[in-house]
Amino acid sequence: MTGSSGEEIIAEAVLACADRCYAVPGYPVSGIAEKTGAEIVISEKVGMEYALGDSISGRRAAVVMKNVGINACADPLIQAVTQGLWRGVIILAGDDIEAAGSQNAQDSRYYGELAQVPVLEPGPETCFPAVEAAFEASERFSRPAIVRLTPDLLFGTGVADRVQRVDLDGRLADTGLTMKGKTMEAERAFGEMFRWSRESPLNRISGGDLGAGAVRAESRIVTVYPPPATPDLLAGVKELGRPFIREHRLVAPPAGCAAPERMEERGYFRTLCRECPYRLLFSLLEENGMRTVADAGCSILTMNPPYRISIASFGLGSAIGVAAKSTGTALIGDYAILHSGLPSLIDVYEKKTPLLCIVLVNRCMGMTGGQSSYEPYKYLEWADPVVIGADDRERLEEFIRPADRPTTVLVSGVCPEEREHETVAY
Repeated sequence: MTGSSGEEIIAEAVLACADRCYAVPGYPVSGIAEKTGAEIVISEKVGMEYALGDSISGRRAAVVMKNVGINACADPLIQAVTQGLWRGVIILAGDDIEAAGSQNAQDSRYYGELAQVPVLEPGPETCFPAVEAAFEASERFSRPAIVRLTPDLLFGTGVADRVQRVDLDGRLADTGLTMKGKTMEAERAFGEMFRWSRESPLNRISGGDLGAGAVRAESRIVTVYPPPATPDLLAGVKELGRPFIREHRLVAPPAGCAAPERMEERGYFRTLCRECPYRLLFSLLEENGMRTVADAGCSILTMNPPYRISIASFGLGSAIGVAAKSTGTALIGDYAILHSGLPSLIDVYEKKTPLLCIVLVNRCMGMTGGQSSYEPYKYLEWADPVVIGADDRERLEEFIRPADRPTTVLVSGVCPEEREHETVAY
């Protein structure tokens, strides 16, 4: 069927292929946000966190943003490649290549290289199938995928070539892998992406001139990263914006990927300091059968033995948003919540999303040498937080339970003077 705009077809594809959609409106993708009925979020990072939370709860999610918005969600985007996901997560990135409604003409495809994620750029006849293919690639390689959209595509005429949704099973990172092992596993999967790109039926390379996206050409490519063809074929490709495809035509898959490192092979795991004041808190969470999303501070150690109460960690300040759409319990440090966790907490409270946000208040950056951090209470007073001492079992037992509304609990403890995370034989 012809006559529909690319914007209308992309929106239809999102409604058919995704379970959730989040957006920060901006040119040229405000229309997609409107047509999909996307949930408007306070920032692109929050939208990405929500989408990752949906993913580990078994729901596909799309996040709509303009090109510069990817800068705001870069941390959880890149972290997700190592941490993995369950159901597909895609970013619909609107590239304002002529800065018609933006401060610059940033090209979102370069995040494919930075994050090692699949990037697709549909043409007028592949708008719908490219969205489904992005979700399937996200699930196949357990990482987000990016769909690049330009004004020429969105506001031009497209073909509504509908395809069937096919959910695949992604995976969270193996908890038996070390952090080095998780990055090694992510690198191995990146190598597999090259075959996916080369074999994609969306690419139609049959001779004549070669174009990408909305460029008119006899042959077309859609999977723009990793490179979908030999370097000689891509040398003369026509594309909108910067010459990304030509610049990356020589990129090759990693060679000789070793087996990822496992804790049992390394012989040890890391856990909390011997005198950590939060051991009681973590034990209560374990006893109550509660699962949390950890942040990129000391709480990340709760993914390891002996607790194993946290199922994932998607970067500094991300625990709140991810947990709000998954486990319902976030573990985050006082530095992390002030660093970049507050927008998610604000969004959660505005929408009255049930969430137990546990803030570990120790006034120090425990993972980086114990540098001093700010007292968070005055910046969280609006959330009416409950303040509990880390050794107050009675109060902890009262408040450490699943929440039916937004609830913030500040657990205050003093880290030992000799801060040193224990190394335990595996």
